Amino acid sequence: MAKKIIIYTDGGSRGNPGKSALGVVIKLSNSLKTYSKFLGKATNNEAEYQAVIFALKKLKSLISKKQAKNTQVVIKTDSELMAKQLTGKYKLKDKDLIPLFVEIWNLKQDFLKVEFEIIKREQNKLADKLVNQELDKVSQI
Repeated sequence: MAKKIIIYTDGGSRGNPGKSALGVVIKLSNSLKTYSKFLGKATNNEAEYQAVIFALKKLKSLISKKQAKNTQVVIKTDSELMAKQLTGKYKLKDKDLIPLFVEIWNLKQDFLKVEFEIIKREQNKLADKLVNQELDKVSQI
C-alpha cells in the first residue's frame, strides 16, 4: 500500500533578490521534522523552488530510495506561481528558474506521485517561521 507524506515548504528573500532562506516541515507518521537553510543571494521564487528541491532530497534520504517509489508526496506551499508552474498551469518565463524546475522534475521521478497544493500563508506558519529564523540569524552577523 502506498504511503502518503505531507511536506510544507517555504522560501523567502529579503531584497528580492537578496539574502534568502528556505524552511521545510516534513510530517512523518510519528514525527515532525523541521529544516531551514540559508541560501545566500536569490529571488523569492528561486528560494521557493530551492525549498522543494531540499524537501524531496531530504525525504528520500529519510525513507530510502526503495520506499520513495511507493510514496505519494503532497507538497503544500503558499507560492501559487511555483505550484502552478510545476503543474503546467503557468508557463515558466524566468530563465533562472528553468534548472530548478528540471531538478524538481527529475526528483519527482523517485516517488510514486508528487502533488502540489496551494495553501494560505496562515496554513504555512511553521515553514515561514523557519525561513525568518534563518534570515534573522544572518542579519545579526
